[in-house]
Amino acid sequence: MSQTNQRQSERFFDLLLDYSGEPDAAKRQSIEQEIWAEFGVKCTVMVLDMAGFSKLAQRHGVVHYLSMVRRMQVTAQPVIEQHGGTVVKFEADDCFAVFPDTRRAINASVALNQAYDAVNIVTPELLDIRIACGIDHGDVLLINDADYFGNPVNCACKLGEDLARPGEILVAKDAADLIAAELSFELKPVNFSISGLEIEAYSVQYR
Repeated sequence: MSQTNQRQSERFFDLLLDYSGEPDAAKRQSIEQEIWAEFGVKCTVMVLDMAGFSKLAQRHGVVHYLSMVRRMQVTAQPVIEQHGGTVVKFEADDCFAVFPDTRRAINASVALNQAYDAVNIVTPELLDIRIACGIDHGDVLLINDADYFGNPVNCACKLGEDLARPGEILVAKDAADLIAAELSFELKPVNFSISGLEIEAYSVQYR
């Protein structure tokens, strides 16, 4: 991490500590506004999760698991960048990315599935990579393009990690409604109830 990025990260976490230690509500609100002014962005969040990997790791061992995670990473980054996105971080068997808009995030998610499908043709089944993707759009705290926080991140994680089936792309309803007319894919409405939350979304019908 560069010194500039290090300072920005320290600044962000120092502000969080200031907020948590401030007893005055008005001053806490002022600190919150300062955090959003410095680190807030409006963007589309995409979370990619590799399907079935807990079982694979148990069955075939950590080296097998890590080799497939690495293949996922090497394939994902250029595809995301080709569609105008940025990889924020890789974490275990997940990829976290941001895009300027939902249309590009959906197109990238389709391209990612197609890329892994193509690779899977020439690999044994136990080495096949299958992914699920969750997408949402809104206000996010983005720290040095290295981490992000906010409701859209939480929603995209739930859609991609907990709800989407292998090969499925789930998009939060509000995010999809912004660009529905621009898509060449059909959007199938789906509704979920998870952790006490009701989530309206669309499943992208790209196959």
